Amino acid sequence: MKKMILLLILSIAMSGCSLYSINSEEVTENYYPPKGSAESVIYLEEVTDKHEVIGFVSVNTERRQKMQDVLEKMKREAAILGGDAITNITRKTAGGSEKMKMAGLQKFFENSYIRATFTATVIALHEPAVRMDDRATSGE
Repeated sequence: MKKMILLLILSIAMSGCSLYSINSEEVTENYYPPKGSAESVIYLEEVTDKHEVIGFVSVNTERRQKMQDVLEKMKREAAILGGDAITNITRKTAGGSEKMKMAGLQKFFENSYIRATFTATVIALHEPAVRMDDRATSGE
């Protein structure tokens, strides 16, 4: 009986812990070293500088999560990929998807009680540490 109660308590506790699911996809063959912290990754609403798309980051949330928390998780994952910035944040729910402007919609969505997936483009604003096409031509 004690095992049943312990199993029930454990399953309830574990089901309440899945607030975020974070995924990333690297789409470049060039090497960008990981950043030391998420603080070095910025959010850009529009990109005007020369850049390379190096990947995509997705954060799947549930319950009442603040947009600022989602943004920090995106930045941390982008830092692992070696990105300098994230941009083009979209929000996808069962009702569809939409591009978000942080300034106008942040307050509106920060306490939504729905399950949503936020996706951002990870970009590098500097040259890669190793460019794969350079290695191919040098015979390495």
